[in-house]
Amino acid sequence: MAAKEKTLEDLFLHTLKDVYYAEKQILKSLPKMAKAAESEELKNAFEMHREETEGQIERLEEVFKMLGKAARGVQCEAINGIIEEGKEVMEDFADSVALDAGILAAAQAVEHYEITRYGSLKTWAGELGMADAARLIDQNLQEEKKTDELLTRLAEARVNTKAA
Repeated sequence: MAAKEKTLEDLFLHTLKDVYYAEKQILKSLPKMAKAAESEELKNAFEMHREETEGQIERLEEVFKMLGKAARGVQCEAINGIIEEGKEVMEDFADSVALDAGILAAAQAVEHYEITRYGSLKTWAGELGMADAARLIDQNLQEEKKTDELLTRLAEARVNTKAA
């Protein structure tokens, strides 16, 4: 028996599971990053993004519901690697003037991963005629872009200068 040909809908569901897993892992990591950060502004950014991440997970669960699927993730080696790199930075640069710059860079790597995933999902949802799903995914995408912009401002205005 021949294997069923994979479709864009299959890819959409797989990527949705991937980003759902990623968001759950990020939710676990944000308090550790906030605790490790020395800058109050960076701590606050991580704490604020933790709340946003909870809302993003809820939106993803709504998309799963629209598809008639259980909300569950699939192991994502990419996000595991990015998070692991962030942990290494926190350990290797603890008590260093470069700590916050390293944590911030690791956080931006996470944001950039999420931005690419949400961008693809939004486009695919549109192609598949899932306007409501596309709208929910776009909300997550816009929050991730906003967080990335905030982190960039913090890096340029304070964190990188302090590290130098």
